[in-house]
Amino acid sequence: MARINLLPWREAARQQRKTEFAIGAGIGLAAALAVSFAVHTHFAQRIDSQQQRNQRLKNEIAQLNRTIKEIEALEKMKADLITRMNVIQNLQESRPEVVHLFDELVATIPAGVYLTRVDHNGRSITIEGRAQSNARVSALMRNIEAAAWVDRPRLMLIENKEKTSTGLSHFRLSFDQVRPKPEQAKASG
Repeated sequence: MARINLLPWREAARQQRKTEFAIGAGIGLAAALAVSFAVHTHFAQRIDSQQQRNQRLKNEIAQLNRTIKEIEALEKMKADLITRMNVIQNLQESRPEVVHLFDELVATIPAGVYLTRVDHNGRSITIEGRAQSNARVSALMRNIEAAAWVDRPRLMLIENKEKTSTGLSHFRLSFDQVRPKPEQAKASG
């Protein structure tokens, strides 16, 4: 039998397997590094893209907040203008009411009644005066009740002629100034 020494061949095969393993491990490591670099780059790009979108949204939100503040300022200014317009409108509407009030007073005062004082507080009017009799004060109240621009007379005080020593009764009466309905205003005006 011939003796063949297989040790150098085995050693060479082992050496070749180590080299192939090292090359395979290097290639695997390089591939793993390349894949991890690619994944890292991909996610970094996505993060940057999302941050840019977030920044754009923040800028848009800031712009919208400025616009909302401008709109709120305009709404406040509009409300102030509407309030002023309403005040002016009410003044325009109430301007002839004083004239109508005095016209109604002249028309409702019966003969024998004399006014000494007229107070106007908002929509309420208080008058003081002298009357020849209590019946004349009652006639005045009926006339106020029937008038278009004044209503709801309330007698506050009446002193008989004997107590006043003037021969006339002293009275205090309050009533409300009202805006008549359009058909009443046409009839009275």
